[in-house]
Amino acid sequence: MIKKNGAIIGYGGMGSWHGEFLKNSDVVNLCGIYDIKPERCAAAEKNGIHAYSSLEELLEDKNVDFVTIAVPNDLHKPLAIQAMKAGKHVVSEKPVTLSSADLQEMIDASHKYSKIFTVHQNRRWDGEFLLMRDVYNSHDLGDVFCIESRVHGSRGIPGDWRQEKKHGGGMMLDWGVHLIDQIMGIVTDRKLLSVYCRCDHITNYEVDDGFKLEMYFENDLNVHVEVGTSHFISMPRFYMTGSNGTAMIPDWNQPCRIVYCKNWDEKDVIPVKTAAGITKTMAPRDDKTIAEKTIPQPQSDVHDFYRNLCRAIDGAEPQIVTHEQIMTVMKIMEAAFKSDEEGVPVKI
Repeated sequence: MIKKNGAIIGYGGMGSWHGEFLKNSDVVNLCGIYDIKPERCAAAEKNGIHAYSSLEELLEDKNVDFVTIAVPNDLHKPLAIQAMKAGKHVVSEKPVTLSSADLQEMIDASHKYSKIFTVHQNRRWDGEFLLMRDVYNSHDLGDVFCIESRVHGSRGIPGDWRQEKKHGGGMMLDWGVHLIDQIMGIVTDRKLLSVYCRCDHITNYEVDDGFKLEMYFENDLNVHVEVGTSHFISMPRFYMTGSNGTAMIPDWNQPCRIVYCKNWDEKDVIPVKTAAGITKTMAPRDDKTIAEKTIPQPQSDVHDFYRNLCRAIDGAEPQIVTHEQIMTVMKIMEAAFKSDEEGVPVKI
């Protein structure tokens, strides 16, 4: 495969992250970047990356096959459409835009100009997601009836444009887009029926600085997705329970612990004594009835996203993050916001 030529619009946190990856890519030649802030262009030049003098110069460069857009969320749509019109394939940072209506315009432009348009859903390469997907598909836990996915921090919402509604700030659009995409990648065998969401406004009243989202799937599967930015003790990153066992990943980069039942007929249960009484129902099981194993996280390479993009440009394989998947996540987030506003579950 011949290397593709890429450029980056925006050289902030994520833009510079893309820059480091593409500068050392095995499938991409990085032609350069453009940022409206001169100091960021200077930073790129210092890092050995060419900085275009204007957006127009970048888009007029016929050597550039695709652009990656890494700017505030409200600017994704106009820049993506402008780039596709200029003959470039487009990678948008997440969230792709602020509404499903805006997203449809971007998809329509992709068809109109016959250009690939996709979203950088990099969290599909997180080891804990890949591991939990494997556990779900293994059926080792029996019939899974509950999945919990959480990201907790204690630093509050970021102090840049991510705290402003007009720019598409808030944790639903910043982290919810990842966690929802992961859940839809795990649960591919059941239909999502409805959602119920409550947003937090602990440190910011303009946008959500956290949320708790319930996703109700058919066949009695409940998924809890939670993001918190005021949590000084974090709950497990993933927790999955089925009719025959439980799996848990405590935190980033940690292995999965699985406890499953090997014998339901337990006769001599020793009660747990508490300050106010005893309980057999909540007594722990012993080694005669349960077994335990630990599974390490699989190896992954997030640059496979760009390898797929380059093959898709050649027509060698379909794009891995599809329009349908992008729209599904966007509509789930819209339903979550509606649920929070109305205080009731919302059907999907």
